[in-house]
Amino acid sequence: MKVAVIGCTHAGVFSAQTILQEQPDWEVTVYERNDNLSFLSCGIALWVGDHVSDPKKMFYSSPESLASLGANMKMEHDVLSVDVDAKSLVVKDLKTGVETKDTFDKLVVTTGSAPVIPPIEGIDNKNVMLCKNYAHAKALKDIAPSIKSAVVIGSGYIGVEIAEQFAVTGKDVTLFDALPRVLAKNFDKTITDRVQKDYEDHGVKVQLGEKVVGFSGDNEVTVKTDKGSYTADIAVLAVGFKPNTGLLKGQLDMEPNGAIITNEYMQTSNPDVFAAGDASVV
Repeated sequence: MKVAVIGCTHAGVFSAQTILQEQPDWEVTVYERNDNLSFLSCGIALWVGDHVSDPKKMFYSSPESLASLGANMKMEHDVLSVDVDAKSLVVKDLKTGVETKDTFDKLVVTTGSAPVIPPIEGIDNKNVMLCKNYAHAKALKDIAPSIKSAVVIGSGYIGVEIAEQFAVTGKDVTLFDALPRVLAKNFDKTITDRVQKDYEDHGVKVQLGEKVVGFSGDNEVTVKTDKGSYTADIAVLAVGFKPNTGLLKGQLDMEPNGAIITNEYMQTSNPDVFAAGDASVV
């Protein structure tokens, strides 16, 4: 049995690991576009805030660990296209630029999620940063000691956590959200009012009900909203994530947001294709 696994953060790691433990004679190839796997993105804020003594603690597995189980690890390989019916895929080696075609009997889609990046003016400003994967985290960690101020856009879990750590390490922080409450999608008003007060008591300026409409600036970034403008050393965009499933669009049943629909066995509408993690929904 030949199995291809696309994406190897969390669901991909455990999928490959479980398959090889249960079926050690199967041929399992893992395709991952990054040079690392198993990054604990939930700990980015703690790392940036100097609560993690060693960056190695932000990972719990490695390519070598999966290879020792028998996986054929294709790190820094980007899957460009998938043909579910033909059971084939095209992949690019990001180090050499060489494209190759491979086949599979079973496919595991664990491509995760990607940050929502609104199509607004100046979104590609060098001082607008993301907070999702290891590369984003490393960039934030590296720049944190040299900045004095930050604007955080989005007051969901990711936004409030990074805003907290910037604040407790002495940065001037402004937290934005277009919604009327922080963590509005997670808690009721009784809780969010208390959370907002705690942030304000610690010096965070909380700007709610403001929609960001643009970014500008070179050495600093000016964030323009529908109610004013605010300047800081950096802006962190944390307005949410979406399933990263464009490779399979039109080939598998999906929710309107792109999440691949699966049954209780994680099978998709094609029984030879499985999906798990942020890319899927049961």
